[in-house]
Amino acid sequence: MSAHTHNTSRPVTVIGLGPMGRALAAAFLAAGVATTVWNRTPGRDRELVAGGAVSATSVEAAVTASDLIVVCVVDYDATDAILRRPGVEAALKGRTLVNLSADIPDRSREAGRWAAEHGVRYLDGAIMTPTTTIGTPHGVFLHSGPQELYEEHKPVLDALSGTHTFLGEDIGRAAAFDIALLDIWWTSMTGYMHALALARAEGITARELAPFAKGIGEILPPAFDEAAVEIDNGDHAAKVNPITSAASTMAHIVHASEAHGIDASVMRAAEGLTRRAIGLGHGGDELTRLSEVMGRHL
Repeated sequence: MSAHTHNTSRPVTVIGLGPMGRALAAAFLAAGVATTVWNRTPGRDRELVAGGAVSATSVEAAVTASDLIVVCVVDYDATDAILRRPGVEAALKGRTLVNLSADIPDRSREAGRWAAEHGVRYLDGAIMTPTTTIGTPHGVFLHSGPQELYEEHKPVLDALSGTHTFLGEDIGRAAAFDIALLDIWWTSMTGYMHALALARAEGITARELAPFAKGIGEILPPAFDEAAVEIDNGDHAAKVNPITSAASTMAHIVHASEAHGIDASVMRAAEGLTRRAIGLGHGGDELTRLSEVMGRHL
């Protein structure tokens, strides 16, 4: 169902009006949801108010305006600074707080304990797509916490459109997915930036390399699936390229980069992991063995 055809009589409050918070509030408004907004820095709500949002004069007023409060700020330090004050905690009691701010799983679990101590109904969540996808079918939202609470508020959350996935009752599970998936994103993009620097040093423009880089990207999804099966099954026997082969290729990248004066610390770290695996006797295994070498249990 499109957010623009969604309709609900249950109001919502959005706390935090950075780019993502504004996108969330705008999607609720577009879906016909009565929306109250609040932000620590004034002035960010002008367009939302023009679109029908109510601007709360205080965070306490914002909380009491709705039974469902969605908070989206930079991290849990910011969330705590806004919400963990006696007047706000009292206002939150008995209401549902959906925290879409980003942080680590342990902070999510600690927030869940705080919420339980103060009678706050709490759901944790993560937004896995950029602001431009909010209010469209392309948004991806992850949620964790009490399932009955998720089911109760899903009709309002669906106003944000996109795909909503409930991951389980462990309150930190959405943050765990978020941090793991962001690990893929940032290491991949850092690797791409390094590749472009190396290519440029060899006289290859970014536009020239990009089509071939996309070809590498297309190889990754089936590789992700294969690696997931191997890791879950504990089967790391080399089927295509053993770790010794990976280590050799990584060394070539390091040497070529450093010959041009390019920082190769990221690839040196990756190569170091392969050398550690080889030293532990896993040189004939697939690269999936690194998931264990990097973990606490070898």
